[in-house]
Amino acid sequence: MKNILVPLLILFTGFLQAQFNISGIIRDETSLTPISNTTILDLKTGETFRSDDQGKFDITCHRIIEFSHAGYKNKQITITKNEIITVLLSSEINQLQEVLINSLSIPTEQRAATDAVAIITKQNINRANTIELHPVLNKVPGVFMQHATLNTNRITIRGIGARNLFGTANIRTYFGDIPLTDGNGESSIEDLELGAISRIDIHKGPSSSSYGVGLGGTILLRPDFSLNSPLESSISSSVGSYGLIRNVAKVKFGGKTTNTNIIYSNNNSDGYRDNNTYNRNTLTVTSTLQAGKNNSFSLIASYIDLKAGIPSSLNQEDFNNTPRQAAFTWGRSEAFEDVAYGIFGATWTHDYNNSISHHTSIFTSFRNNFEPRPFNILKERSNTFGLRTRIIGNSDIANKQWNWNIGGELFLDYYNSKTFDNLYEDFPVGTGSVFGEQLSDLDERRNYYNLFIESNLQLTNRLKINLGVHLNQTFFDIDDNFLQNGDSSGKFDFDPIISPKLGANYTLNNSFILFGNIAHGFSTPTSAETLLPDGDFNPDIKPEVGWNYEIGTRYQLLNNKLYGSFSIYSLRVKDLLVSRRTEEDNFFAINAGRTEHNGIEGILNYQLLTSENKQLLLILNGTLNDYKFDDFVDLDNDFSGNDLTGVPSHIINVGLDYVTQKGLYGNLNFQQVGTMPANDDNTVYSDSYELLHGKIGYRNEIGAHIVYDIFLGANNIFDTNYIAQLQINARGFGGTAPRYFYPGLPFNMYGGINIKYRL
Repeated sequence: MKNILVPLLILFTGFLQAQFNISGIIRDETSLTPISNTTILDLKTGETFRSDDQGKFDITCHRIIEFSHAGYKNKQITITKNEIITVLLSSEINQLQEVLINSLSIPTEQRAATDAVAIITKQNINRANTIELHPVLNKVPGVFMQHATLNTNRITIRGIGARNLFGTANIRTYFGDIPLTDGNGESSIEDLELGAISRIDIHKGPSSSSYGVGLGGTILLRPDFSLNSPLESSISSSVGSYGLIRNVAKVKFGGKTTNTNIIYSNNNSDGYRDNNTYNRNTLTVTSTLQAGKNNSFSLIASYIDLKAGIPSSLNQEDFNNTPRQAAFTWGRSEAFEDVAYGIFGATWTHDYNNSISHHTSIFTSFRNNFEPRPFNILKERSNTFGLRTRIIGNSDIANKQWNWNIGGELFLDYYNSKTFDNLYEDFPVGTGSVFGEQLSDLDERRNYYNLFIESNLQLTNRLKINLGVHLNQTFFDIDDNFLQNGDSSGKFDFDPIISPKLGANYTLNNSFILFGNIAHGFSTPTSAETLLPDGDFNPDIKPEVGWNYEIGTRYQLLNNKLYGSFSIYSLRVKDLLVSRRTEEDNFFAINAGRTEHNGIEGILNYQLLTSENKQLLLILNGTLNDYKFDDFVDLDNDFSGNDLTGVPSHIINVGLDYVTQKGLYGNLNFQQVGTMPANDDNTVYSDSYELLHGKIGYRNEIGAHIVYDIFLGANNIFDTNYIAQLQINARGFGGTAPRYFYPGLPFNMYGGINIKYRL
């Protein structure tokens, strides 16, 4: 026996002392951004190494090494052979200011940003029922998502987008490197599957030169990529009030060089109101491929099939007494939308050397929509093609670190819309919409190009300067294929718009960081807004443009137990686009004024309890708004000095988040929303309201391969009667009262289970 043990002991000792040559790259787990200057520790010898500016390393080490970087959890890896590896680091929840942002431009720690940036983690997304986006976004100061139904929403950032009638506009949105904002400047991010998103980054204000400079800001949705993942599958099922049923299936598989993540979901709801059913199926695939040391590829594909009823808005009497009914004409015509939406994008990343990398993405999308409404039946389809390319570099100027990004984006959008008379009134109740004569047939080409350059210069150890400039030009080309009502064909090219920005970040001490920026932004009119009521182009229409001025601080106190941010801003917009109604549900736009958006935003996070076994986090944030029409004259009406329509006076959130090592977790969130003006003359306001949401759950393991999560949640625990969305500047016709209001859901519950299997 001794003769056997001695050789084994010698072999084992030699294995522990063996050296291995390993190389690879270190990335952020959610954004896949390379993490530079990461410390790599050989636990046997105590020798340390560092990753380079591209997050890469090439070292000789012993068996166990540890990777560490501020803001991320330390990670140990056991090495058994010479190999190339990818190391993924996950962020520390209480140190988000250290986490990398801007992975699509210049990777920067959040604490070093010169603009107001909010990060919504996967944990934040999972705090609610994961089918609705508004509970997630409405916890971010400065962001407000009105939510009439699951398929009718409007997102505003610092008041921008509040005047868009039926959706989200004036805000740039991306899914990975794929623009979700269409050629009209409108975005529909609520249709995407939240389970396919690993993180959401929100840049508030027109300060993101590399993404386009929408007046409101930019929302970046990070796809849920998988790297170095063994076979893993999960299924989640949940049910809730008003017929809510949600099923999600996921599978991840791959190896050290290629990985694939597939997510399917089905979401159904009977709806709170009449004509309010909702059915959505989604399939999302993300994949990555590491092709040697200097090349990598990623793919994103998503398909959405959605059919949902449209109950529309209510007047004051119906809102108070019969909020569950649909608006009469919308219920009578059984209005709905039937959407098929697909997106695909491929990104190639090439590292020329340790300092310069090239990122190129191609993308395409299609959207087909069939939408019967009381005033007509709409059939529309669009196809989008585009290219986005940029070069990211790290250099030195007079021994000062200089990071730069230069690139461009070309977007081609082909759109066709046809409308038909709706003859529902000529048929018995219950028939729904019926096709009548054709009313229009328009082909539109809505194209733009963006060129941008942005740089960060580290002037001193404490001071960093951010400079950027963005150039955009947008083109509309319309062919009218239905000439019975005149010819609306024509071309409309906006002049090139140059948008500069200047930002600064200064480290005052270990506890406080100061930041500020001055940035220019714009929002082009939609193609519909360029048309006059007779269908001719309006030669006087212009984009909305504005300047944003902001100063703020990020802080960490009491050994990082207390942390957050505070900022003051003023956004001044001119050539405000105003929708003027000519008849029921028919509009055209004019440039009619200027607005001032002044506000204060604050975030406070405090760890009330922290130990190895449990954590209790207090979350307090809020927004105080003073948004006014500075100069707004429409015909004989002077609205100058009035409150901006459709924006709450303030929003305050107070939350508690509790997690234990044994698997029990829970959260409560109280939200107070101020009054909102419903019309420009400020004669109608929505009431302020309070909402309380909560969720509890339990996670545990069965054996070595199965993890389960059981959860139960409740929304609007106070059963508040509140206005979830406004139809601004509504008018009554034929003696009817204006329909301003969309009722919010009363008290409702949901619960379910998630089971994950990992090989």
